[in-house]
Amino acid sequence: MILDYQNAKKLGEHAKRRAALSGQSPYLPALDDFLNPTDIASEEPLGILEVPLDLFAGTRTRGRQNAFACNFMPLLGDNSEFALKWAHLYDAQISEGLRDPVKAYEYLGRYYVEEGNKRVSVMKYLRAYSIHASVIRLVPKKTDEKHILAYYEYMDFYKVTGLNGFLFSEPGSYKRFAEIFGQNMKTPWPEALVEDIKNSFSIFQEVYAHKGGVEYLRAEDAFLIYIGIYPMQQIEDEDRSVLEKRMSRVWNEFRTNATQAIRLVESPVSGKSAEDLAAGSNAPALVKLLTGSPAYTRANPMRIAFIYERSRENSNWVYSHELGRNQLESTFKGVVETIFFENCDTDEEVRRALGAAIEDKDEVIFTTSPSMMKEALAAALDHPEVRILNCSVNLQVNAVRSYYARMHEAKFLMGAVAAAMSENHLIGYRADYPLYGTIAGINAFAIGAAMVDPFCKVKLVWSGKDEEGWENELLASGVRVISGPDFIRPEDPGRRYGVYKIEDNGSVSNLAAPILDWGRYYTLIVESILNGSYDNRELSQKDISTGYWYGMSAGVIDIILGRGLPYYTKKMAGMLREGIRSGRTSPFDGEIRSQAGTVKSADSARLSYKEVITMDYLNDNIIGTIPKVSEIADKAKETVQAIGVPSAVEDE
Repeated sequence: MILDYQNAKKLGEHAKRRAALSGQSPYLPALDDFLNPTDIASEEPLGILEVPLDLFAGTRTRGRQNAFACNFMPLLGDNSEFALKWAHLYDAQISEGLRDPVKAYEYLGRYYVEEGNKRVSVMKYLRAYSIHASVIRLVPKKTDEKHILAYYEYMDFYKVTGLNGFLFSEPGSYKRFAEIFGQNMKTPWPEALVEDIKNSFSIFQEVYAHKGGVEYLRAEDAFLIYIGIYPMQQIEDEDRSVLEKRMSRVWNEFRTNATQAIRLVESPVSGKSAEDLAAGSNAPALVKLLTGSPAYTRANPMRIAFIYERSRENSNWVYSHELGRNQLESTFKGVVETIFFENCDTDEEVRRALGAAIEDKDEVIFTTSPSMMKEALAAALDHPEVRILNCSVNLQVNAVRSYYARMHEAKFLMGAVAAAMSENHLIGYRADYPLYGTIAGINAFAIGAAMVDPFCKVKLVWSGKDEEGWENELLASGVRVISGPDFIRPEDPGRRYGVYKIEDNGSVSNLAAPILDWGRYYTLIVESILNGSYDNRELSQKDISTGYWYGMSAGVIDIILGRGLPYYTKKMAGMLREGIRSGRTSPFDGEIRSQAGTVKSADSARLSYKEVITMDYLNDNIIGTIPKVSEIADKAKETVQAIGVPSAVEDE
């Protein structure tokens, strides 16, 4: 009917005006206008597919470009031959349906019509969900650009699911999506699961679009965040109002993911000390008035919970945090009261501990392993009145704050000491897992060593691959000076921690060891809560991830030097320490050379915190590689997948 053409034309003219006012092209994009044929690696016929109409982005050529507005609605006159053909197609669809598929090209997940623009226009006007199309995929040449890498992952995902245009923005997202459902990117997924995903995503997408989320984050990216917190099955099974309520809770996580903004607090905000706070002046009158912070006293202490992945007896990591918890209580002299939960090594155990802590009215909860972030986030969204923190770095989360130490500062000094004491230009370095921040520590150690001995080599081994045999591997290579585990329990009879040297007679000499003062760290965070700076406007924005990244300048990191070190080695270490503390010195100043070549020139700026944390390369004097997650012990795979560097978690 020509009346429907007129109505469709009005929609087109409205879209044309809106586009013009916003400075955008009012007409359909033509693939020929922006696609360089030299950027295409190949063409792959996909056959006839059912393509969702919202995936059609434009036309293949310029021929009919100006006949349609940017929303595919028609623009030509009511009496034109074009209008009559459009109206006939409309009548045909109403009476018997359009049978012939359109012809389209798919490029980066979007479809461009070569034949059948009017059919797509009619179906969009009728608000149909999809249309059949004979599709040819234009495969772009592979580059290191993020959207190209993500698209190559999409092509693998398409092969195992057949889901059209299900596009994530970030490389690695498809693998995380598959892991949620216990699937992979090589074996076809069960048809029932794929159908559930389509139905659930359709419902999610409708609600998400209605709330305006598509303006800043793709619906697929938001969907991945959501089902990482709440089970997908509930989207179909529960009332729509439940989805809307939960989506509102997660909204700041969508915004934070969209901005990709991370604010790291590198220095404590000045305020009242723990001693003053413990004495009773814990909340200045103005802070109490503005924040509603209660006046904590020994009769009304702040209640804090610590959740440990393993036990204090069998984990050096947990033991070091336990020392920090005890020191925290001692420092605040009854104004702070703590409890702990240990052996929380599964999602169920972490969930149970978080529930118990919340039931106990604990106001602050420290989750001390990156693997706990999923449950920590779910609890934080359901209980915004509780401050929940996670010991990790570089996680894009708003409701949970992260905290970690700049261990690379201590490693830099330890590397210099190790090189000074190595007699054969060889040093061993034992690392646990390839996590964010870990690579920076390895590289800082190697740079510190090279500054003392430019001919030294650092042989890298991973205890996450071989818990028992790593030291023998180093000894067999002629290494005698080794950087081993950072921390040790007092009851452990061995001396193989920090940087140590194995003498000719087999005895062990300790040369240097890092100090990570978790008691000081936790005290600084609690001080910020009590004096009100924790909740200041800058740190409480709804579209950023906030974390603490304290180092030597905050007094949470230092090193202990062995008594037998030569005087000048101690003097050198002391001078480097003062340079780090003052901010004048950084291991990542000046030129940086990786195994693959120069990373940073001598005259370029100091690396940013993000560049340090996300290092995914090894310094040129390191012998070794970054392992894949498949090579890591099963107990740590979840942690590596959560905050492992990209080269460790990418498919082999």
